[in-house]
Amino acid sequence: MKKWGFLICIVLIGYIVTQSPASFLQKDEMPIEIQNTHEQAGYIVSDTGNIRDQVHKGNLLLVNSTYAVHPEGVRTDIVQVAQQDELVRGYGLLDQNMMLSRQVAHEFQKMIEAAGEEGVRYFLISSGYRDLAKQDELYQQMGSDYALPAGHSEHNLGLSLDVGSTLTTMAEAPEGAWLEQNAWKYGFILRYPKDKVGITGIQYEPWHFRYVGLPHSAIMNKNKMVLEEYLDFLKEKENITAEVEDEEYHIRYYRATKDTTLYIPEQGSYEISGDNMEGVIVTAKR
Repeated sequence: MKKWGFLICIVLIGYIVTQSPASFLQKDEMPIEIQNTHEQAGYIVSDTGNIRDQVHKGNLLLVNSTYAVHPEGVRTDIVQVAQQDELVRGYGLLDQNMMLSRQVAHEFQKMIEAAGEEGVRYFLISSGYRDLAKQDELYQQMGSDYALPAGHSEHNLGLSLDVGSTLTTMAEAPEGAWLEQNAWKYGFILRYPKDKVGITGIQYEPWHFRYVGLPHSAIMNKNKMVLEEYLDFLKEKENITAEVEDEEYHIRYYRATKDTTLYIPEQGSYEISGDNMEGVIVTAKR
């Protein structure tokens, strides 16, 4: 399936995490350390309520032709980017009515500022958040070969954006080359790579970036995973640690049943995200 957007040429690049026995990892890599223990030392029971209430909200939600956006999954910090002067430095907007999650826009701003420090400064956002009405309008205009039905596009979350260059196509622009090397450092992934069409069900979209946050973008980038593969990986392993740029992260997957107890770190920062299917992921930064 194809979608409308600007062409960007990007390939996923590597980073360093700790060691893992996972069979798909090459011996010359330094992969993830898999912890098979279920010890809860240093964790306390979450007071966030029923774990099943967490399944359909967060940065790791899978949204595709099978799994739709739930109302609670839409970011609550959606803003009109052009009206936020602190968020529109160093890049252009194709549409002055562009909407995006404030957090995602902030992380994108940091990434673009870093690119600008290296002389790469001609980025353009062509599409951001779309509500269901706008998505349905696009779907009716463009058809299923170029758009997804309302509720089944990542743009309906507020976590995705289409990026281009004001110079030329991203396949030829310095902006595309810079993103190849650096996007993962800021929590962004290329959502629909060329070699993963059979998994995502979406044809290559080099313009479409999705925010998932660290350490998830780094782990996915290192191991050439798309979101579908990464969520399956977490479900299988349940409990992993990863070191990314000298920071240690502990990631736990929980199947969300009425009898499941969700644990959160007693100390340190953490984030909770559902997978939009049947699980919840707690990511703790040590």
